[in-house]
Amino acid sequence: MQSMPEASPAKWHLAHTSWFFEQFLLEPHLPGYRVFDDGHAYLFNSYYEAVGPRHARPERGMLTRPALHDVLRYRDHVDEHVARLLESSHRNVELRPILALGLHHEQQHQELMLTDLKHLYSRSPLEPRYRADLAEDADAGRMTKPFDWADFAGGPHEIGAAPQIDFCFDNERPRHRVWIEPYRLASRLVTNGEYLEFVREGGYRDARHWLSDGWDVVQRERWAHPLYWSTDLDSEFTLGGRRALQPDAPVCHISLYEADAFARWAGARLPTEAEWELAATSQPPHGVFAEADVLHPVRASGDESLAQMYGDAWEWTQSAHAPYPGYRSAEGALGEYNGKFMCNQFVLRGGSCATPAGHVRSTYRNFFHPGARWQFTGLRLARDGNR
Repeated sequence: MQSMPEASPAKWHLAHTSWFFEQFLLEPHLPGYRVFDDGHAYLFNSYYEAVGPRHARPERGMLTRPALHDVLRYRDHVDEHVARLLESSHRNVELRPILALGLHHEQQHQELMLTDLKHLYSRSPLEPRYRADLAEDADAGRMTKPFDWADFAGGPHEIGAAPQIDFCFDNERPRHRVWIEPYRLASRLVTNGEYLEFVREGGYRDARHWLSDGWDVVQRERWAHPLYWSTDLDSEFTLGGRRALQPDAPVCHISLYEADAFARWAGARLPTEAEWELAATSQPPHGVFAEADVLHPVRASGDESLAQMYGDAWEWTQSAHAPYPGYRSAEGALGEYNGKFMCNQFVLRGGSCATPAGHVRSTYRNFFHPGARWQFTGLRLARDGNR
């Protein structure tokens, strides 16, 4: 099933990630390889215009065939032939970038499967649970201390992936110099309890806090709170079912418009992606990722000067997803992976509780449209250095 055009059925994710390896690794590089099914390129191509026509994205939920068992056979077939290619090829160094891209692409879809299923289940009046055994935050009853501000010096800094790292997406390069004014970052993510104050004080009814496009969406869609909150503001829908709203857990499933409006209401702003990256570079990527097996953000713990930089919830920035100076997309269909989406979208950083732990790094640039909120998206406040 497909709950909205932006989401995809779980079966489609399984087939599409298999097709990706077949299309970009097996067909060009395994001599004598024959595709599993001639129709799969049409059914499971996502957006690669150079590859050919494809089934319309909003109608992926209409694909009752191939059946799940056939999709699983397809995955087994592709896995077997990828292994055969790697065992027999003397060009492993040449093939490694394509294989790495395919693996990271699959990790992106592992996260998308969870967020798409959550949206699907939330649309059912029965509110089914994805997992009945997901642990709840053991420290949920403890109070989170008020956040502090971490100060960062201005001046010239370099951002973007270094040339020598093993893997990054093309939109993380080239590494380049930027000028950053002195700034401050909140020591943790904004919590449900803090966001609840914004809601109760009429934040969704006061146009002064909102970007014009955001206010239009609030009026049109009648937004009054984050996506999965109940109308009485005391519970939220999770992958473990409906649960009481935890005041000290990070707020999530908010759009850029909502994050920006809250920041204005709080007398702050969203960080730029350069500010976020400069702060995050000093830390290894550790946090609450998918492997923690809670699949929901949890309260900040400890006395870190900067907590929750990675995991829990993706952090909206005020930066548009635009090419870095000197960016060049790759030749061929794989050049469509990121480059053609550098318009009308905003950058998020840090990963979420549904992101595989090995998938993110300080330079990783996720991006979504400003009205999107079915992902685990939250916010961290920023201020200019003199405030």
